[in-house]
Amino acid sequence: MTLQDVKDKYEKICEEAYTNARQETHIKYKDWLDSPWSGFFEGKDPLKVSPTGIERILKSRMEMIEARTVDWALGEAMAFGSLLKEGIHVRLSGQDVERGTFSHRHHVLHHQTVDKATYRPLCYLYPDQAPYTVCNSSLSEFGVLGFELGYSMTNPNALVCWEAQFGDFNNTAQCIIDQFISSGQAKWVRQSGLVMLQPHGLEGMGPEHSSARLERFLQMSADDPDYFPPESEEFAVRQLHDINWIVANCSTPANYFHILRRQIALPFRKPLILMTPKSLLRHPEAKSSFDLMLENTEFLRVIPEEGVASQNPNNVKRLLFCSGKVYYDLKKARAERKLDDKIAIARVEQISPFPYDLVKKEAAKYANAELVWAQEEPKNQGGWTYIQPRFHTALNGIRSVS
Repeated sequence: MTLQDVKDKYEKICEEAYTNARQETHIKYKDWLDSPWSGFFEGKDPLKVSPTGIERILKSRMEMIEARTVDWALGEAMAFGSLLKEGIHVRLSGQDVERGTFSHRHHVLHHQTVDKATYRPLCYLYPDQAPYTVCNSSLSEFGVLGFELGYSMTNPNALVCWEAQFGDFNNTAQCIIDQFISSGQAKWVRQSGLVMLQPHGLEGMGPEHSSARLERFLQMSADDPDYFPPESEEFAVRQLHDINWIVANCSTPANYFHILRRQIALPFRKPLILMTPKSLLRHPEAKSSFDLMLENTEFLRVIPEEGVASQNPNNVKRLLFCSGKVYYDLKKARAERKLDDKIAIARVEQISPFPYDLVKKEAAKYANAELVWAQEEPKNQGGWTYIQPRFHTALNGIRSVS
């Protein structure tokens, strides 16, 4: 065989492959993963999410404290612990994650009289549990976040979390975020379930200790602000399937619990950008009942008004939409002004992909109300520039939001 014969044979193979490729109308990402996760996609409905509530068998362990509630740190620990019991490896790294930047977590206990003696309670919950790794990292966000991203892609059955000491501290990892996390599936055809925990809240702590730059993550969300997807039973999971990542700002420990567990329950993997609170870590009202984490409970993309205003919606003059900890500020101000029956407050917990269906439903309930978006950040920060056009699409131009 001459050199020309070899060249002709190779060009024929390429031409045939090119012709066949043009016949494909749908890309199956699992077929293109260069390091496929063995057995992960097989037997899964790509549009069905497994339950995130705790199984009933665990309820007996809670009966003695059934009347108790959980705060943010305990909700997180319960999410981690329940996943460990199910055989899911949980990994948490960041600059001060062992105790938590705000001394709320304490996942590594230090002996007060024996030097270097430590105990990690979540590592010893069950005799056959999956491993729990919690480790403080150096002040090198670029290197550490890149490592955790790679770690998350090696095993789909692991919850891998990176926590910034303060939300702004993601700035020196911006290249990893831009080049690999936001565009990982579209650009590199790789899925990742990495969770980025971003302590966020404008509470007077100054630059580098306040804002996680929510607006930057929303600007990189790959959804069309002018497109309201067809409503169906699979609406929520189809949105998650089609988006490049998930951006959320939870206001309750129960919702935090569920969104962490949902990362594993999904039949695919997507990065989760999660604004986490500071003042809410110990806020007396930021508590959740165990009942909100048992069977038949799930993550709530929108938490509707559940107070007095919801009982007589036609009497409501203003419907506020907000996200995260500012809800508690608005609730307090409403009570002080004795407007509980005149103002309704709905919380958008999952900002991207945008919950068009639930926003539309809540706005329709309060047909006579003025619609307002409220946020703690300045107007050119936070969620407003992302929210505004999507509210217009959700309401189809019938009503405006200010």
